[in-house]
Amino acid sequence: MSPKNATAAGIPNSLSFSAINAILLVAGLLSITGGYVLLGQGSTVGAPLLLVLGYAVLIPLGIIL
Repeated sequence: MSPKNATAAGIPNSLSFSAINAILLVAGLLSITGGYVLLGQGSTVGAPLLLVLGYAVLIPLGIIL
């Protein structure tokens, strides 16, 4: 599909990231980093919560929004 057809179909040619995208992506990376730090310390509650929050919530929101 050529870019001309993509625009005609209503699909944008490029991604546009705003400040909220960057904030969500950074928050996701911090959450993942914190999750792995807690995992290394033996946390069985906090680590999985932070990892799921980062991988399944914050990173996808940062890409989609």
